[in-house]
Amino acid sequence: MSSKLLLTPGPTNIPERYLEILGKDIIHHRTPKFREYMKENNEYLKKIFKTKNDVTVVTSSGTGVMEAAVVNFFSKGEKVLVINTGYFGDRFRKIGEIYGLDMINLEYEFGESYKLDDVKKVISENPDLKGILMTHSETSVGILNDVKAVGDLTKNTDILLVVDTISGLVVNSFDFDGWGVDVAIAGSQKAFLIPPGLAFVAVSDKAKKAMESSDLPKYYFDLKQYKKYFENNLETPYTPAIALILALNASLKDLVNKGIDNIIQQKHDLRKHIEEKAKKLGFNLLVKNEENRTNTLVSIYREDVVIKSIISALEEKGYTVTGGKGKYAQSLMRIGLLGEISKSQIDDFFVIFEEELNKQLGK
Repeated sequence: MSSKLLLTPGPTNIPERYLEILGKDIIHHRTPKFREYMKENNEYLKKIFKTKNDVTVVTSSGTGVMEAAVVNFFSKGEKVLVINTGYFGDRFRKIGEIYGLDMINLEYEFGESYKLDDVKKVISENPDLKGILMTHSETSVGILNDVKAVGDLTKNTDILLVVDTISGLVVNSFDFDGWGVDVAIAGSQKAFLIPPGLAFVAVSDKAKKAMESSDLPKYYFDLKQYKKYFENNLETPYTPAIALILALNASLKDLVNKGIDNIIQQKHDLRKHIEEKAKKLGFNLLVKNEENRTNTLVSIYREDVVIKSIISALEEKGYTVTGGKGKYAQSLMRIGLLGEISKSQIDDFFVIFEEELNKQLGK
């Protein structure tokens, strides 16, 4: 285990049991043994996404499958709404614009979730709307967006609901089939506790139909190829990150055995603990409404301190936390809790945090 505690919204510290797998020699990706891993991983991923459909595994960063979630389901010039509540919602907008989609950008202030009435208005005023792109857990801010409410609007329509739950899955409630989601993406470096390099895509039956008519350019991210190779041979079309797939197998077993609901509760309790400790140090919570706070991270700020210098000092003391993005680049600290982090580790962190804060305040 690293000597640094990564209190970041991903990547996380890698548990020793997965490092052992990652340190072993690999197997070939066109062998019966590898196919066993692929089949088993798929069954576990279906449980975690809560879907009856297969979940595609792509060797990619999360941004790669954000792009895949756009280019596989839409055609040039189609009208798509993006619910933009932060840096990663805005990334969806940029990807859509690059590929020639007619993007409607519903943008909100940092720290605010979307308003459902705004989404309803866009839908009513745009009968030709083909899709809605949204972020489940907006890592740049600490917002948890209500996915189910949007799914209730789209599930009996032709509008596709595409959700980035890269940092949201596992530690926050998510129900792909139950909420009427059509495409959902996640990544290995978040709550799966393994290194970056794998990404996951769940696709509804409605989205599969749209995939057949999509005319946007794609090669490596053509999900039809992944679907064909998996259904025919339990393989990937291109060379995958083999070691990560083997480590993923152990991670998925652990997650399912622990129980996703138990993990969500544990992360919720840890988040509340961090919030209370931060408030005692005079910090404000960026996300005001409890229902909009993600279990992925806690965003805190205080007007009278230079957060960046405290973050640098914490890094030297063995604690990695992240700053803000956009207009909060200077003033925000984001404390992630995706890794296997205990309350006692958080308490130790806050002792050092308070020392560095007092130094800056001249106490």
